[in-house]
Amino acid sequence: MERWKINLYALWVSQVCSLMSFGFGIPFIPFYFQELGVLNSVQLNYYVGLAATLPAAAMAVAAPVWGIISDRFGRKMMILRAMFFAALILASMGMVHTVWQFMVLRICQGIFTGTSTASMGFVSVNTPENRMSYALGLMTSSNFLGWSIGPFIGGLLAEAVGYRLCFSLGAMLMSIGFFVVLFVVKEDKNTFGYRMRTAEKPKKRKASVLTPFITTIMICLLVQRIVRSVFTPFLALYVQENLGTISGAASYTGFINGAISFATAAAALTITRLGDKRDKLKMAMHLTLMSIPVIMLTLYSSSLLFFAVLFSAFYYLAGGVEPILSSAASEHTPAHMRGVLFGIMGTVSSVGAMVSPVMGSYVSVNFGLKAILVIIPIFTVIQVICTYIAMKKTSSLSIDEEVKEGDSVL
Repeated sequence: MERWKINLYALWVSQVCSLMSFGFGIPFIPFYFQELGVLNSVQLNYYVGLAATLPAAAMAVAAPVWGIISDRFGRKMMILRAMFFAALILASMGMVHTVWQFMVLRICQGIFTGTSTASMGFVSVNTPENRMSYALGLMTSSNFLGWSIGPFIGGLLAEAVGYRLCFSLGAMLMSIGFFVVLFVVKEDKNTFGYRMRTAEKPKKRKASVLTPFITTIMICLLVQRIVRSVFTPFLALYVQENLGTISGAASYTGFINGAISFATAAAALTITRLGDKRDKLKMAMHLTLMSIPVIMLTLYSSSLLFFAVLFSAFYYLAGGVEPILSSAASEHTPAHMRGVLFGIMGTVSSVGAMVSPVMGSYVSVNFGLKAILVIIPIFTVIQVICTYIAMKKTSSLSIDEEVKEGDSVL
């Protein structure tokens, strides 16, 4: 088997382990806070929201820095760094005695982990260009597969062994992923550092990552992250509201979350294969346009089952867009600067993850939970416009034109 495929599949396994590890804690963080002494409902909601926002804010700052370091010293090292600290932080989460100790660890999680961004950066420079969409799509599928399995298992483990031990088990699973990367993944030393820089640009000292084309793609990815993140934090409340009772709400929520995650993973494995054979931006445009009527129908869904089918279909279409856009951006970025590129992508995703819960919370308080669904088609139309602008910019674009002399990589 070719080396790039061995690396890709090993990283896929490690990412499933990584996302499952973090997923072990998602179903019961509010209950864990209650165990730590937070009993007031208003205070509990505040702490839960803060726990979701802090790592995204920290990662928004740290991701570009790690991206620059990875371009200079290697991407495998960055993956190992992220997984090592992730295992340490998860183990520590099971030993805290106050909510604020937990919050500090969430900040550390945002600063020192980021296994997904590091893995994407590695794949982007160790995969043949004609298989890039497939490779990035496969890596995206590992994220959503891990997120779909992790919370389900985590909920069962929490009931069986308690909340604290779940974090320790998550740390053990993360360690397995760490050793998979350590012993299986091999990095070509010509894909980072001095040799990569001199090989790619013998006449130019530095290049700009944020070209007009890449900036437009980043805006598309930001809008895409908001579209996919604005409603999911409120899914459990939406299910409970439709059922009229808390009884059975958890199982329904788990079912819908699982369906969404598997639909996204399926899209990353199937739709993105076509991205290597067709015009990427046109394909992203078509997928985005097809998703609009699907999400609009959810506003008229009369049952949770119908809602689950429609929402999963929407995520199947939307799930193929992000890796295709990432692949397009990667193709128009010199290989020696793709660590910076994926670091910026990590920041963009984190900003979207910070903005969307605040937006959804405001709308739900003032207009109701179902009104959040109206935000999705609005931002999807914005994404269509941004993708169209990117298509216009790429018509006369080439990597040689983008690599211009300058004094900064940003």
